[in-house]
Parts: sequence; structure tokens; C-alpha cells
Amino acid sequence: MVTEVRRIRAFNRTVTRRLGVLNEKYLGRDRPYVESRLLFEIGTKGADVRALRGRLGMDSGFMSRLLRSLERKGLITIRPSPEDGRVRVVRLSRQGLAELRRIDALSDRLAQSMLASLTRVQTQRFMAAMSEVETLLRASSVEIAMADPASRDARHCLDRYFSEIDARFSSGFSRSQSGSEHADFIPPRGCMLVARLFGEPMGCGALRTLGTGLGEIKHMWISPEARGLGIGRRLLAELERVAKKHRVCAIRLDTNASLIEALRFYRSTGYREIGRYNDNPYAHHWFEKALK
Repeated sequence: MVTEVRRIRAFNRTVTRRLGVLNEKYLGRDRPYVESRLLFEIGTKGADVRALRGRLGMDSGFMSRLLRSLERKGLITIRPSPEDGRVRVVRLSRQGLAELRRIDALSDRLAQSMLASLTRVQTQRFMAAMSEVETLLRASSVEIAMADPASRDARHCLDRYFSEIDARFSSGFSRSQSGSEHADFIPPRGCMLVARLFGEPMGCGALRTLGTGLGEIKHMWISPEARGLGIGRRLLAELERVAKKHRVCAIRLDTNASLIEALRFYRSTGYREIGRYNDNPYAHHWFEKALK
């Protein structure tokens, strides 16, 4: 681990130096990198302050100072959202939009300069390595935490989950027949986990108690934008850890025949197929795993 840490730190130093993010005037503009990045994140469509904080991982105090600085320079406007007065929305002014165009052009020029001295083979290696590093950095940035099933992020995940299975099930899907309630996933009866990537909800999974020493996994879902990052395995492992902590000896689950990926996933993580144990009208396969 010590060697890996040293290599990561060396990698970080090389990247920050090559990108010029340590310069007080990033890309030759009259502002540091963090302000230019904030302009980029606001973009042409604007963004609410809460979403910006989540995407950039900033605390509210630092974000407020940056926004005030950009506002004083005439680059942004901050107004309450027309839909919800409690939400503050940031938009680029005309001057801010012009500055964003200049930043984009300079960023393109910087990227082109990185490729200028590379051979074709080196460029291909660079692109492949960069894609792999980005994927692994995204995977390492995923955070999994307990959530109230009625919370905004949990509801976002559940709404997308139900919408997806409604589209994939041959007979559609009705929530009223799902056989579970929010109360099932509130401690001590159960729990719900939400996976977030840069503050945005990207997946969920829930656990409920069926009886003494017996639990059930429900509502496992990963956003299509975040699949391939190993989130499903992390969610499942954490649900199993919580189950063992609460003296659950075995976990069951069911799934629909149309969810081929789910069937493959559960079999690969140690779940064995068993006979029907419930009356879920959407289930075709039932699984169980003993927790050691």
C-alpha cells in the first residue's frame, strides 16, 4: 500500500503541473483554476447552488465566497428559483458566457498541446490509459450511505428503478403490487442505502427483515450512467454487512426473468436458486445466500 500511495501522489503532481492548475492565472485568465471550473460547471444552462456544491465537493462557505467573487466581477447572477424560492439558481451573465467561450477555446488548445509531441501510437496509449484512469477515479469517488426511503435522493433512485423495470417487464409494473413499503426499510426493520457519485444519487439497495434470522434484498438499482464501476457489488456487500450486524443468518431475494444482468450478478456473488418463497407476481427466480 505504501508503494501505491507514493505512485498516486507522484501521478497527482505530474497531472496538476501539466494542466497548470497551480498557476494563479489558469489558462492565462485573470482567475485561478477553481473559479474557471465553477464557470464551466454553471455552464450555459445555469445550475442550483446545492447541485454545484455536490458536483464539486465544496462546503457551503467556500462556495459562497467563490460565487460572491464571480458576481462582483459581473460574470454570474444569483436568483431564487421560480419553482422553489428556497433554491438559489446561478446563471452566467452575458460577460460570463463570453468568458466561458474563451475558457473552452483555451482548454482545447491545452489539450491539443498535450498531443502535439506524441506519436500516433503514443496518442492511442494515452487515450486508452486516460479512459481507464477516469473510470477508476469515478469508481473510487462513489460513496455509499444509509438513507431515509422518503428522502429526495432515495425517491429519485426508486422512481428511476420503478420506471426502468416497468419498461423492461413484459407485463409492465405496478408499484401497488411490489409487496414492500417504505417502513420496511427503516431501522430496525431494515435499511436503505444510496450510492452517490460526486454528490449525485447513482444507485440504491434495500434490506428488510422477513423473520428471525432471515432478511430480503429489495430494489437494487444502478444508474446506467454509473454501471461498470462496481457499485452493485459494493451495495450488496454493504447490505450483507448490515444484515450480519443485525444477526441475519440468510438473505433471500427474487427477480424477473427479463433482468438477465441481475440473474448473472446474483449467481456470481454466491446466491443459489431456491423454490418460490413469496407471492410476488413479477418474480420468476428466487435466491438465497447463507451469511457466514
